[in-house]
Amino acid sequence: MCFDADGAERPASGGIASEALLNASADPTDIFINIHGWMGDIPAAIDQYNRWFSSLLALHDVSARLATFRPQGFVPMLVGLHWPSLPWGDEELPAAASFSPPEGREVDALVDAYAGRLGERPGLREALKVIIANALADSAPQTMPETVRAAYEALDLMMTELTVGGPTAQPGADNPPFDAPAIFEASSSGPASFGLERFGSLLAPLQMLSFWKMKDRARSLGEVSFHSLLRRLADRYPMARLHVMGHSFGCIAASAAIAGGPGVQGNQIASLALIQGALSLWSYGSNNDYGSGRGYFERLIGGRLVDGPIVTTQSRHDRALSYFYPLGAAARWQIDFDAGKLPRFGALGIYGAQGLGAPVRNIAILDAGDAYDLAGGAIHNIEASRAICRGDGVSGAHSDIAGPEVAHLIWSAAVATG
Repeated sequence: MCFDADGAERPASGGIASEALLNASADPTDIFINIHGWMGDIPAAIDQYNRWFSSLLALHDVSARLATFRPQGFVPMLVGLHWPSLPWGDEELPAAASFSPPEGREVDALVDAYAGRLGERPGLREALKVIIANALADSAPQTMPETVRAAYEALDLMMTELTVGGPTAQPGADNPPFDAPAIFEASSSGPASFGLERFGSLLAPLQMLSFWKMKDRARSLGEVSFHSLLRRLADRYPMARLHVMGHSFGCIAASAAIAGGPGVQGNQIASLALIQGALSLWSYGSNNDYGSGRGYFERLIGGRLVDGPIVTTQSRHDRALSYFYPLGAAARWQIDFDAGKLPRFGALGIYGAQGLGAPVRNIAILDAGDAYDLAGGAIHNIEASRAICRGDGVSGAHSDIAGPEVAHLIWSAAVATG
């Protein structure tokens, strides 16, 4: 199923996908809703879902175990949701200083791309043109030009949906205050251990704004369009078990689809898998180390909206999450934190779910042939560095999620629901 940035379903070549889902020839026993994260166009999403679903379906022994719990047989429905979620492309990262005037079409193309990502509004394109023209003219400047600083200040005032609310605020607002010069400085001279040297460009603050905007979009689409889809599927197939899986930004959309917006009745599901989540480690907690209240998705835990296990994965090879959260925090918050103390701003896919009043288990990922002991109603933080470890470029292993170990984990969470 494909959705646009406003949450409207986009018709595919075969018509409206939701109509086919709600009129299946055989009632499913289990519905697996999968929501991607950092993703570009529809063909890229289809390719990821093909690899993802193939990995799941290759584990016949686990699907056979599910069949033993289903008197009428195991009839799965696999659903992949696509939404526009790419904050930028690797091709936009400058490789070296050129000091040559950029061509107008290059500037215009990037202005169009970022206007689509951030959302059109008065004055946006003018500010983007100043930033992008300067960035393409000099990919490794020593200081931020005053005109660029002023353009970033204008952007910050326009992006009212990204108001600062602290680490437990809604995704997109769970950020430190935006400080473009500080982000630029951190990206240019930050410690190599955080990989910040990769982003020594005037585009770094713009990329950070786009990163935050995609978190906000994931939340808004999840709370409305995806939440409605889960409700419709539950009403149409009341005996089916709903299993939800998100990756990266998709973990935000998945959680929002279950919890709904504030004051909205949540959806009851059977299991939840949050793979390399690009949201705050405090999102599901009832408390945190910084006294900023309950996490935005705590109601998912407190309201017991997931009958079975909740599993989250962490990998030290995930550069996308280990770099960008420190880069954003470099603005006004210290990157280094006390030994034994978790950071104010950190990703679920690096630190796991924290600040939980609910039961939490910290375990290592298992091989596909080994059995998990997963408990219903409990959160399981899965250290998955040995399985989620392949990948290069800026994201590292962030998208190395189609291996048998991850598929086995998702199946195991589903099996644990009975």
